[in-house]
Amino acid sequence: MAISLQKGQKVDLTKGNRGLSKIVVGLGWDTNQYSGGDEFDLDASAFLLTETGKVRAEKDFVFYNQPKHESGSVFSTGDNRTGEGEGDDEQIKVDLSKVPADIAKVAFTVTIHDADARKQNFGQVSNAYIRVVDETSNVELLRYDLGEDYSIETAVVIAEIYRAGGEWKFNAIGSGFKGGLAALATNYGLQV
Repeated sequence: MAISLQKGQKVDLTKGNRGLSKIVVGLGWDTNQYSGGDEFDLDASAFLLTETGKVRAEKDFVFYNQPKHESGSVFSTGDNRTGEGEGDDEQIKVDLSKVPADIAKVAFTVTIHDADARKQNFGQVSNAYIRVVDETSNVELLRYDLGEDYSIETAVVIAEIYRAGGEWKFNAIGSGFKGGLAALATNYGLQV
């Protein structure tokens, strides 16, 4: 049975799961009743970060326009433009054994595409979650359901995996940003 986490909780990912190398990070969400006329297009992204909490270069940002990291360690399975259907809306796969040695953590984020123009924010999103699945066994290892405590935010750092003592751990973050993808990219050291 998967571990259910609360905001701010950290848990060992590899220590209790010996041999774990390939994971699927599934992200899902629903939209509340909304009369703005535009579809909600949420996008999952991953930032590969050094000890400084910054990317080394643009190549360390995996998203719909750059779906695979050059190391082959992190890649997006595609952009779901509507969020329709059951299960994960978007997935990012990670091969922990291929993550470059100078990458200390991988941050998983979700942003709302064209949020300002469409007058959309995470206050209109519900049932958002992130889950980690062992790709080999297809067993869900952990899950973090975000609360409904967002209003004006257009981007959320949902969680991160990070190295600690030779193992990988998971941190449930749930931190919102106003300013969408540009605000996140700037936060992680990219020039927009």
